[in-house]
Amino acid sequence: MTPFLRRQRALADYTLAALARRRGKNLALVVIFSVIVFVVASAMLFSAALQREADLVLAEAPELIVQQLVLGRQDLIAETEIAKLTAIRGVTAAKGRLWGYFYDRISGANYTVMVPDDPAMMPEPGTVAVGEGIPRARGFTFAQAPLFLSRWPGELQKFAVARTFDSDSALVSSDLVLMAESDFRRFFEVPPGVYTDIAVSIRNPREIATIVEKATRAMPAARFVTRDDIARTYQKLFSWREGLLVALAGAAILAFAIFAAEKASGLSAEEAREIGVLKAIGWDSSDVIAMKLWEGALIAIGAFLIGTVAAYLHVFGTGAALFAPVLKGWSVIYPDFRLAPQIDGMQLTALFLITVVPYVAATLVPIWRAASADPDQIMR
Repeated sequence: MTPFLRRQRALADYTLAALARRRGKNLALVVIFSVIVFVVASAMLFSAALQREADLVLAEAPELIVQQLVLGRQDLIAETEIAKLTAIRGVTAAKGRLWGYFYDRISGANYTVMVPDDPAMMPEPGTVAVGEGIPRARGFTFAQAPLFLSRWPGELQKFAVARTFDSDSALVSSDLVLMAESDFRRFFEVPPGVYTDIAVSIRNPREIATIVEKATRAMPAARFVTRDDIARTYQKLFSWREGLLVALAGAAILAFAIFAAEKASGLSAEEAREIGVLKAIGWDSSDVIAMKLWEGALIAIGAFLIGTVAAYLHVFGTGAALFAPVLKGWSVIYPDFRLAPQIDGMQLTALFLITVVPYVAATLVPIWRAASADPDQIMR
């Protein structure tokens, strides 16, 4: 082992012993520091994991969605508009979609009801496929009873549940009800020949802007929503909720700032006396500064690791049980799914730089002042 490494090892050993002598103050500092890192890291990890799940879902979304607008609101779109879209060069397919929302007065939840595009997933007439959140909202399994839906008092429609989606797809299917087209049109009283919107598939994604321009001339009253538009909306939504949670941690961040300011304002009498004794027995100023930097680094990095590991276990082990209502949104039916671990290195680096580095740097000024003074003056 080189002399430099032996010196650093000796400084680290002494620093650990010094921390143990003031374990009460240092433990309180580590706890507060860890809580701050835990809250902010939980928000960052959860938001990054949700964004990844959203990106995976949107990868299967149509390149373009066409909606009919009436008085600035979305309205049903005629089937005849499909031919206008398929006539545009670069459009490989255009298909009308049927979907809508249903408020269930029994559970107080909103369901997303739609007709699947994939024929393999199409339920038989009189049956439905439902997400895993609907049995939770109703309080029983559909093996015990069928699904009854009522749009107004006195009107009741019965559906047999052919399938319940598992939690692996809960992010997009938790509140989903899939119906046959005939059942959907009868339930919502949607006449033939109209759809909720039209999903357009495009051969070359780089041609989307050109196709939208041509489609706008053919359908001036329509609104065109691209996959990128939806992705940007999700990004803004998750970023806003992450920022809200970080803002709620302001009190903890303020507490950390107070501790850092206390550290920068000067040393306690006990610490100053200790430095004076070390200088008197032969330590030079660089040794004292290195020892105190070791102390600050051990506290800050230890708290950072504790908070980050706790945040990781909280988000990917418990599904962010403490913060999920804030970051998922407010709803009766919350998706019950496991997030795939997703760590944003840039976010964690930024968190490290705004917490660990300022705290360690805050120890330099008072330590340099004390280490440069005369030992006898320090001890007095």
